[in-house]
Amino acid sequence: MRLRSLLFVPGDQPERMEKAISAGADALILDLEDAVTPDRKKEARACVAKFLSREPRPVPLFVRINPLGSGLADADLAAIIAGKPDGIVLPKAEGGRSLIDLDQRLKILGDSHAVILPIATETPAAIFALGSYGDVTPRLCGLTWGAEDLPAAIGAATSREEDGRYTPPYEMARSLTLFGAHAAGVPAIETVYPNFRDLDGLNAYAARGRRDGFSGMMAIHPAQVEAINAAFTPSKAEIAWARRIVELFKKNPGIGALSLDGRMVDAPHLKQAKRLLIEK
Repeated sequence: MRLRSLLFVPGDQPERMEKAISAGADALILDLEDAVTPDRKKEARACVAKFLSREPRPVPLFVRINPLGSGLADADLAAIIAGKPDGIVLPKAEGGRSLIDLDQRLKILGDSHAVILPIATETPAAIFALGSYGDVTPRLCGLTWGAEDLPAAIGAATSREEDGRYTPPYEMARSLTLFGAHAAGVPAIETVYPNFRDLDGLNAYAARGRRDGFSGMMAIHPAQVEAINAAFTPSKAEIAWARRIVELFKKNPGIGALSLDGRMVDAPHLKQAKRLLIEK
């Protein structure tokens, strides 16, 4: 499952879900959590369940349930599981123990299909569990983070500087998510860019994410999808360069370092080239 772009859609707005199908995102996240007020949770579950039953399913459909400790997660899962969601987005995840918990709840409901995408930085305890996601369940399909709930949880005024950059604590959370994902052997998914009208800012933000090792990004508006897909799709020049590196090492077996166009390339370059060719 390729996840360059994951577009959030409020779970209580079926007309927006229908429109989102044609937005070009690699997956949709039907939201039962933050985008839905408490008095509309039941209605949202019914809307999401109905949408999951539609055929055909042009893109994978994830559902963001409410946190496991909220008292709402079991009702969310019970309402949607018959529709066989492709994935569950788990907010306020706190490491491997959260994966085990959700995995067990899904099994009790008879589901062996849905993958899990945890949002891994939304509580103080979550930060200390970012290295614990590996080798817990094959359902894990990636790791993502958020910069809004954590400052609220610790009483911080904001997660950003005046120019929009993250302050040091949230840069750390971002970095730990990146390394935690790769340690677990799954893609790292960049968090949302809130200002959906600022496409220049989005382009720079998404490019930075790919540069740093993220494989995709979440979106809050259909207008963001095209830019995100472009940012996380290797260019023709990158693909050509990667193929040349792979071919060079294939022609020179047993040699650890080689020269290509006057540049030294070695095992890390070969590993990077192979990964890029898989992602293209």
